[in-house]
Amino acid sequence: MIIEDNIIALATPPGVGAIAVIRISGNESLKIVDSQFKSIVDKQLIHEKSHTIHLGYITNDDKVLDQVLVSVFKAPNSYTGENVVEISCHGSPYIQKQILELFLRKGCRMATAGEFTLRAFLNGKMDLSQAEAVADLIASDSASAHEIALNQMRGGFRNEIEELRQELLNFASLIELELDFSQEDVEFANRDQFNTLLSKISEVLKKLIDSFSIGNVMKHGVPVAIVGEPNVGKSTLLNAFLNEEKAIVSDVAGTTRDAIEDQIGIKGINFRFIDTAGIRDTQDTVERIGIERTFSKIDKAKLIIYLFDGKNVNDSTLQEITTKYPNKPLLPICNKTDTLKIETIEKLKSKIPEVIFISAKTGEGVEALKEKLYTSVETGTLKGDNIVVSNSRHYDALLKSLEEIQKVKEGMDVGITGDLLAIDIRQALFHLGEITGSVTTDDLLGNIFSNFCIGK
Repeated sequence: MIIEDNIIALATPPGVGAIAVIRISGNESLKIVDSQFKSIVDKQLIHEKSHTIHLGYITNDDKVLDQVLVSVFKAPNSYTGENVVEISCHGSPYIQKQILELFLRKGCRMATAGEFTLRAFLNGKMDLSQAEAVADLIASDSASAHEIALNQMRGGFRNEIEELRQELLNFASLIELELDFSQEDVEFANRDQFNTLLSKISEVLKKLIDSFSIGNVMKHGVPVAIVGEPNVGKSTLLNAFLNEEKAIVSDVAGTTRDAIEDQIGIKGINFRFIDTAGIRDTQDTVERIGIERTFSKIDKAKLIIYLFDGKNVNDSTLQEITTKYPNKPLLPICNKTDTLKIETIEKLKSKIPEVIFISAKTGEGVEALKEKLYTSVETGTLKGDNIVVSNSRHYDALLKSLEEIQKVKEGMDVGITGDLLAIDIRQALFHLGEITGSVTTDDLLGNIFSNFCIGK
C-alpha cells in the first residue's frame, strides 16, 4: 500500500463544544494549512519545528474563518509517521464545516474510518495489535477494559508474540538450511533444544488463550441474569443496584413481561444486569413470551442471581435452587430479610450455606452482594503486568498457532522429515504474524480499520 494523498477529518465528536480539533495528515499537509494560516507573528508553519503550537487565523481569501491554535508534527515523528497538522478551532458546527470545506478544496480528501491509525501501521509507527488497542482504548468504558487496552497499546502483547516468533523463526531457518544439505545428512537444528522451545511456546500460547475468557469479560462486561419466581423482588433489586427506578415494581405477579437491562461498574468491572420475567406456568400469551426470553437470557449470562422470598420457601424449593442451573455459576439470594424471623434465617443457612441475605427494598445486604459479584469474577490475571487477550481475532490466531505447534511436536516425536516439519513451522509463524501484522491482507486491514471512528 502506497499512500501519498492528504487526508482530513474532525478528530473531536461532532456538535457544539468549547473547541473542536481538525486533523490533517499527508506529505503536503503543512503546505496546505500554511497557505490558509495567518500567524499573529508572521510565522510560516513549514519552517517551524515539530511539536510546536502556533496562534493565528484560518483565512479564506481575505475572510477570517476563526482564530485557531495550529499544532505541527513533522514526519517521521508524528502519530501517522507523515506530516500532521491539528487545528484547534472554536466548537461551532458552522466553523468546523467552513474549515473542513476550505481544505477539501485546497487538496485534501475526507479520511475514512481509522485511516490515520492505518497510516501509522503502514508507516511502522505501531503494529497491528497496537492499532487495534487504540480502538479498544477509545471504546473502553470501565477501568479493567481501559487497563487491558492500554497495556496492549504500549506493546506488552506484541513483545511477547514477537519474542516467540523470533525464536521459532531462528530454528525454522536452521531446518530450512538442512533441506539445502539433504544429501550430506547433516543436522543444524539441535532437536533437544527445539523440543524445549516448542514446549515453552506451547505453554505461553496456552496461557494467552486461557486469558481470553477473562479478557473478553473485562472488555464487554459480565452479563448477570436476575431470575426467580414472580414477586420475589427482582425488579426492586435491579433498581437497588442502579439506584434509580428503572424497572416497574408492583405487588401484581407477572409485572415484568420482558427482559430489562442496565449496567453498573463494580471496582472497575462492568456488570450488565438483566431483570427477567418471573418463571411460572401462565396462560397469559405476552407473559409466556417474556418467560421464554428469560431462558434465552439465562443461556447467555455468565452469572445467575437466583432470588427467592425467604417467607415462601420450602424444602423442595431449596433443593430446586441448588440444582436448577448446574452449568452456570449461581448466587442464591434470599430477599426480604427484613421480614424474616431469626429461626427462618438460621434454617436457610443450614440448607444453603452459600446463601446471601438481602432486603432489596431497604438496601440491606446489597453492598455485600456487589462485593460477592466482584469476587465471583476471576480477576487475578489483571494484576501486575500479565498479558490478557481480549480480541477475538487474536484468540483465533493463537488457537491456530498452538494447533500448528502441536503438529510440529507430534512430527518430532515420530521423526518425520525436515521438509514436512518446515511446512507446519511456516504455518505457525504465519498465524503468529497475523496478530502483529507481519502478515496482512487488504481484506484483513479493511475489516479491522472499518470499525474505527473517523478522525482516528
